Amino acid sequence: MDRPGIDLPSRLLLNLKPWRNASAWRIAFSGGLDSTVLLHLLVHLAKTESLPALSAIHVHHGLQAVADAWPEHCRSVCDALGVPLHVVHVQVQPGASLERAAREARYAAFNQITQANEILLTAQHRDDQAETLLFRLLRGAGVRGLSGMPRQRVLGKGHLLRPLLDVTRAELEAYASENHLSWIEDPSNQDRQYSRNYLRHQVFPVLSERWPQAMATMARSAGHLSEAQGLLDDLAQIDLSQASTPSDFDWLGLPSLELAALEKLSAARQRNALSHWLEPRTRLPDSDHWSGWDNLRDAAHDARPIWRLADGELHRAGGRLWWLSGIWLRPVPDAGNWPDPALPLALPGNGVLTLKGQLPDGPLQIRYREGGEIMELPHRGHRDLKRLFNERGVPQFVRGRLPLLFKGTQLLAVANLQGLEGGKAGEWKLHWQPPIEDQGLS
Repeated sequence: MDRPGIDLPSRLLLNLKPWRNASAWRIAFSGGLDSTVLLHLLVHLAKTESLPALSAIHVHHGLQAVADAWPEHCRSVCDALGVPLHVVHVQVQPGASLERAAREARYAAFNQITQANEILLTAQHRDDQAETLLFRLLRGAGVRGLSGMPRQRVLGKGHLLRPLLDVTRAELEAYASENHLSWIEDPSNQDRQYSRNYLRHQVFPVLSERWPQAMATMARSAGHLSEAQGLLDDLAQIDLSQASTPSDFDWLGLPSLELAALEKLSAARQRNALSHWLEPRTRLPDSDHWSGWDNLRDAAHDARPIWRLADGELHRAGGRLWWLSGIWLRPVPDAGNWPDPALPLALPGNGVLTLKGQLPDGPLQIRYREGGEIMELPHRGHRDLKRLFNERGVPQFVRGRLPLLFKGTQLLAVANLQGLEGGKAGEWKLHWQPPIEDQGLS
């Protein structure tokens, strides 16, 4: 929100007021104009205000030779201001967009270094917000993208905060001039092959000549869209609460939703709810790729549809949607002998097994389903394992991972499945703790 008539230090302090109980404020310090002004402002505010401990982080991408001198410049600035500096060297992955790859490497470093109750402060300003909105508009972004950069969000174990989003680049330049600050001029900022630089140097000057308030009004539009996105998020929470029903397989520890609850919604509300649910877990598909959701939802009852996304897969099984990623998408290595069933057995890439109760006679082995397995059940005789799985509605993606306990060629137990997980007299049970892996994006 713009606050005309309030000087820059006071506006910054007002924007930071809710965060003054944090244990530390870390400043993302590139050495450029914006972060130099932010660092200088905070150091001088700390002389008269009680602020959390200040420190700076400089991420060195190593993308151009001239950048090798930047860490030393940042160190000299921080030494002069009495602020500890941490320099992080990152490897930028090659790809179609160098801008995006550098940003991802930078924020991965920020994510790793930000601890609980810490705030990472970045120096993006109002002009950056306007550029972001136009850039995303030209790429066909929806409401979430057009809402621009959020003023705050979770980062690592703490939070990221952008306290200068109501400040113009001209105001930062004026402050730097008044205080005789020196900063790094990144030569790549003049390279107009990069989309943002093209917008900044070619497009916005023309827009501002015709509409002098273009930057301000576009940043304000981003604020309106951010509010609209907040309402869509509220609606998604309402819809997801109806779909977040218990499942017989909650012990898998996998995110899942009831499909029938989603099918009652309009197509737009389905996409909104799913986007909200998937956003922490994967990069969202563009409009053209949402047909994968239609195919998953509308597949025949006995089909096994899968929607493959950037960072995982959405499976349909037992009337539910299941999110699988990471270790759940990798093949399960052979398990083999269980040397001492009295001790837990760590399964390669597949969690941990324990035997509880009076241990069966050995030697024992752990195997995985290959097809054709037969199990003897009390009062039922010999039963095909596939039919037993079908009776219990075991999702297809689990069947090849469920540990099977064998004694020689005899199938003694199937972990965790009631009636199949132990001895005939109930004197022992086979318990499986599935693999635990962070299902979200870093």
